[in-house]
Amino acid sequence: MGIVRTGLAALAATVALSAAAHAAEVQKGGQASGTPEDVWAIVGDFCAIKDWHPAVVECDEMEEGGDTYRILTLGDGGKIKEKLTEKGDTSYSYEIIESPLPVQNYAATLSVTEDDGDDIAEVAWTAEFDPADGVEEAKAVEVISGIFDAGIEGIGKKAGAAQ
Repeated sequence: MGIVRTGLAALAATVALSAAAHAAEVQKGGQASGTPEDVWAIVGDFCAIKDWHPAVVECDEMEEGGDTYRILTLGDGGKIKEKLTEKGDTSYSYEIIESPLPVQNYAATLSVTEDDGDDIAEVAWTAEFDPADGVEEAKAVEVISGIFDAGIEGIGKKAGAAQ
């Protein structure tokens, strides 16, 4: 009986690790005018996304049970609820709690670091997720890539206008 339980536990662990290893990943980056501190001043507030991402028209931040959440309202009326999971000096990580996007188990990080050039910051946005049930991985990656590209372009424009 102990051997069967051990075997089942090992099989469950293998399946769990295999599922995690197959998560889709999107990594996007770009440059923005200014020091990392200058650019972070534009993007670092958890609800500042409404000021630089063209798809977000409104952001409401709230505390629930000691955790910080934001509700993003998109131009088409869709809503995304996200939970802040970590905040650094020039980065934050979050996960999607509820969303019309074709993803699940989504966790992402937005960061701003120093680039090699004078007064140029490097913006990086990365995410790992599983496609939503019934959605092809390529489609989910395409959607998140488009969101990240538009956001990084928006950060670049906002930072350039601030110089």
